[in-house]
Amino acid sequence: MAACWLFPLFAVDKVAAAGNKNLIYDKAGLLSKQEKDELNRLANEYGAERETDFIIYTSNNEANKDVQLMTEDFYDKKGPGYDKAHGNAVILAMDMHNREIYLAGFYKAKEYLDDSRLDKIRDKITPDLTDGNYEMAFEKYIRLSYKYMGYEPGVNPENIVFKLWFQLGVSIVIAWIIVAVMVSRSGGKVTVDRTTYQDSATSSVVDRRDEYTHTTVTKRRIESSSDSSSGGGGGGGTTSGGHSHSGSRGSF
Repeated sequence: MAACWLFPLFAVDKVAAAGNKNLIYDKAGLLSKQEKDELNRLANEYGAERETDFIIYTSNNEANKDVQLMTEDFYDKKGPGYDKAHGNAVILAMDMHNREIYLAGFYKAKEYLDDSRLDKIRDKITPDLTDGNYEMAFEKYIRLSYKYMGYEPGVNPENIVFKLWFQLGVSIVIAWIIVAVMVSRSGGKVTVDRTTYQDSATSSVVDRRDEYTHTTVTKRRIESSSDSSSGGGGGGGTTSGGHSHSGSRGSF
């Protein structure tokens, strides 16, 4: 019986310990204390459910280090991870000197937040970062990371079939079809067909002829843009400490 009680107590202690973590490293001073505390609470709450540390790291980057290298060095030195050092973690790093952002997923987060999903998250939060709405952008990052980790790897979390409005619409259409079929079957057998009002003595096909004349082919040049996308992207890599990760970078 004692063994049955030990596991739930251990689980509670584990969640409680995770809830006390500092996951917001605002070295650039972009947040008020209240904003930082609220984001830290949210990151701990959602991180416990996904068993992943959701981390925010901002820096003025006086050394002018590349934002990806800055993120990798942070992971190597701080060793974040939900249940162990250098474990499951996703990091949003902001370089305020060059106005660049980098998202990186390690271990479980690398699998569930691959380059493509991190690109989607970055695209959604960049407008708020550009406008200086840092708290809102960081909150979106935490919530979206949590949401996307709820889907199996390889699945597009923004697929229309996962949208609630689409699911409701499909349900309504299916219900309408079922009702229509039931109504049509309840009216009895229909005996009127195409021959009911046809006079077979006078009705006939007089003549039918298909004549081919010529084919015209029009060629149109498709213009391609010579400008490359400035949105970013990049991809993952491996830290100097040997920890591989997914990644997405861009400016704001």
